[in-house]
Amino acid sequence: MHKRIPLSIPNLKGNEKKYITDAIEKEWVSTAGSYIDRFEEEIAEYLRVDQAVACQSGTAGLHLALLVSGVETNTEVIVPTLTFIAAVNPVKYLGAFPIFMDCDDSLTMDANKLEQFCKMECEFENGILMNKMTKREVRAILVVHVFGNTADMEKIMSIAHKYHLRVIEDATEALGSYYIGGIYNNKFLGTIADVGVYSFNGNKIITTGGGGMVVAKDPQILQKIKYLSTQAKDDEINYEHHNIGYNYRMTNLQAAVGVAQLEQLETFIATKRSNYELYETLIQEVDGIEMLPFLKNIRPNYWFYSAVITDDKNIKRDNIIKELAEINIQTRPIWGLIHQQKPYQGDYAYKIEKATKYHQNIFNLPCSSNLSQTDVQDVVKAIKNIVKR
Repeated sequence: MHKRIPLSIPNLKGNEKKYITDAIEKEWVSTAGSYIDRFEEEIAEYLRVDQAVACQSGTAGLHLALLVSGVETNTEVIVPTLTFIAAVNPVKYLGAFPIFMDCDDSLTMDANKLEQFCKMECEFENGILMNKMTKREVRAILVVHVFGNTADMEKIMSIAHKYHLRVIEDATEALGSYYIGGIYNNKFLGTIADVGVYSFNGNKIITTGGGGMVVAKDPQILQKIKYLSTQAKDDEINYEHHNIGYNYRMTNLQAAVGVAQLEQLETFIATKRSNYELYETLIQEVDGIEMLPFLKNIRPNYWFYSAVITDDKNIKRDNIIKELAEINIQTRPIWGLIHQQKPYQGDYAYKIEKATKYHQNIFNLPCSSNLSQTDVQDVVKAIKNIVKR
């Protein structure tokens, strides 16, 4: 039996234990404490923004981002179908409806189809974009930067400006990715749109076990998000609440882990880049499979590695995943398309084509930041042996 090579696990070899112990000794373990403030400040400094607000999860952050962006019952939000379902569920939390959009070759939202949809399938009058078929107002675009790659933010922001749409960036997989050219040169993904959301789930590039972070262009929007995330307290002494709030604040223990993880982020990215480049070199020896590239106009965080089957007549993805699992190498298919999931089958899906192809032909390879180059070599060797048979 091969030694176990997991898909994506945390790398907790820094100051995590030291900072958690400090938080416990000071008895600040809940949703207040110095590590929450420190994590928010240090993330904001890293991202080159003025402020950030920590929350309980990326999903909670997206829920609040949509809420403050004017998404409400019977409005619509343009979303990708090729993403994790947690990106889209908050649309339903608010009684709104998703419009599912196809992906391009980066696996992110197809900006050309987005433009086509707004132009051909909607009417724009008095600053309001209406879906001609459903007769509902389109309020926002939720963009997901899949696996650390970027959607075409120049085009998407231009479309949003033209049609008066809010844009929420789901950068839950893209902490550390930034543009290296164009009008957003040196801008981190998540800091371009009206609101950006990050995640620190256990498999993310840095983790707090759970947890998320929100940034926004408008400081008042960010203050509203913080207010809503802490039960909407208008008078903390007398417990007065003028709005429905949420228990969406990060704990001090989580933030202690986050501070330690952030100290190591650039080291993690360097390791992930090195391992990705080795995969890219070695996989060339396997006929019918190639690595999905990261775009050249960004410095990606190399969070997740995608292998693409280019010869699906002779190579069956599910067979590879099954046989690798049998020798203790964990891989996975990409997510099921959301517009095909049972809760979403009645919702509007616009010209879904490439997402279907990629859904059938992509599998993700081990990519932890503590993965060794020997592990990478073993994974590719195992794939090569399976494909040969």
